[in-house]
Amino acid sequence: MPDLSTTYLGLKLKNPLVPSSSPLSKQLDTALKLEDAGAAALVMHSLFEEELHAEAQMADRFLLHGDIGHGESDGFLPDHGGYQSHLDHYLEHLARLKTRLSIPVIASLNGVSLSTWVDLGREIQQAGADALELNVYHVAADPHFSGEAVEARYVSLLTELRGAVNLPISMKLSPFFSSLPHLVRQLELAGARGVSLFNRFYQPDIDLEKLKLVDSLHLSTPEEALLRIRWIAILRGQTTLTLAATGGVHGYEEAMKLLLAGADVVHLASALLQHGPEKLTQILTDMRHWMSEREYTSVAQLKGSMSQKNLPDPSAIERASYLRVLDSYTPERGVIG
Repeated sequence: MPDLSTTYLGLKLKNPLVPSSSPLSKQLDTALKLEDAGAAALVMHSLFEEELHAEAQMADRFLLHGDIGHGESDGFLPDHGGYQSHLDHYLEHLARLKTRLSIPVIASLNGVSLSTWVDLGREIQQAGADALELNVYHVAADPHFSGEAVEARYVSLLTELRGAVNLPISMKLSPFFSSLPHLVRQLELAGARGVSLFNRFYQPDIDLEKLKLVDSLHLSTPEEALLRIRWIAILRGQTTLTLAATGGVHGYEEAMKLLLAGADVVHLASALLQHGPEKLTQILTDMRHWMSEREYTSVAQLKGSMSQKNLPDPSAIERASYLRVLDSYTPERGVIG
């Protein structure tokens, strides 16, 4: 039977399938089912900076300053000594997962400002996380904010946190950088242990009847894996960081392609939300079958074998294929001409 083991952020994993940050990790029972189905590690749902700030402001208003101007109301205010914040619940859940699961548990922070990262990182480390994923969800919409400044924000966040915790840190990146290899290099120098490619920004939609912006959630499709294949194949020979592919993995086909391109692990969310934890078992079975048929003995043997550095024509992963792809399309008869 092929050896599916791999390494992720310095952690030895039994296989490359890691459920990514999603609501699935919020329930202990579901997390246990993911482990039973074959998950090699688990990335927790994200702790959002905005939620913590909003909660702190509300608590300050209603619990600490509710008697301003009404001194006689002080005796009627609730005792907030036992109040548990969103952070408290997150840390408790992290500790509970660590107690019940035998696989590594990776915490997830989602935010953009420097002020809270260090304290949150310390508390997450104390709660027992095996690693930490930084999901810097930043949309650069300010015309006065340069591309260089955007990259510097990522590096600064990592540097601040790296100085406060000993946990291995992975940076979850978007594909919207002018020079992704340069940023990855900067993150490696700043102490990252890995990068996760790519964050999926949820795009607002327009309601044509009410003429207003509305939130719109779309799960990923297998076609999204193509962008990850290209960039992981390019980066594999340029960095020693762990490369995690996230977005578009719905079956063994996408998983195997990403591993061949050079991914160390593949994250899954949409496929699990659609089909449940048992989807992991199916993908693992199909991966073993595919590898056995081609006489691969391990993931280590095939990983990165189709990265850019190992291709006979390295330019095939860049611009050279552009014209070939365009010229290969033949419209149906009668559509054109």
